[in-house]
Amino acid sequence: MEKSYTEIRWHARGGQGAKTAATLIAEMAITEGKHSQGFPEYGPERMGAPIRGYTRIGEKPITVHCSIYNPDIVIVLDESLLETVDVCDGLGDEGTVIVNTTRSPDEIRKQLSGKNIKLHLIDANKIAQEEIGRAIPNAPMMGALSKVSGVVALESILKSTEKKFGKKFGPKIVEGNLRAIKRAYEEVA
Repeated sequence: MEKSYTEIRWHARGGQGAKTAATLIAEMAITEGKHSQGFPEYGPERMGAPIRGYTRIGEKPITVHCSIYNPDIVIVLDESLLETVDVCDGLGDEGTVIVNTTRSPDEIRKQLSGKNIKLHLIDANKIAQEEIGRAIPNAPMMGALSKVSGVVALESILKSTEKKFGKKFGPKIVEGNLRAIKRAYEEVA
């Protein structure tokens, strides 16, 4: 049976914003009239520990409620995880991987499970540092996801980020995040 939704698995370390990104992308999909889920999975709950986040987005109600074992898209917020985690586990040959890195596609491909995946790279840390003042890559990675997959529109990401972050942060941080999202949308390769 073919699934009627897109599954996104986020790989990061605690403190990089993967939980926020996974749940925020799901909320954004709802604002577009889609059905979605977004939730984290923690191991040891400490800063720097490997974590996973999950997002499902579809046009019909989603009735499955479990971790994502066969993602369509994998997003890696911390390239050091490529050394210890098989981020491509369960990813099909037509899957997409987006990695936050400064390295070349050839270097990154050597660390992936030998699959013929679509690989996209972005230096999200640099973008976040320059636009927000801290190397927290979640906002740029949401912009890259929008460009690469189209699963959520850039405008939805910008509006929802402004609304959600505006409740928690001052205008300078909100504007920096919006610039980071736009920049990543333009710069992802």
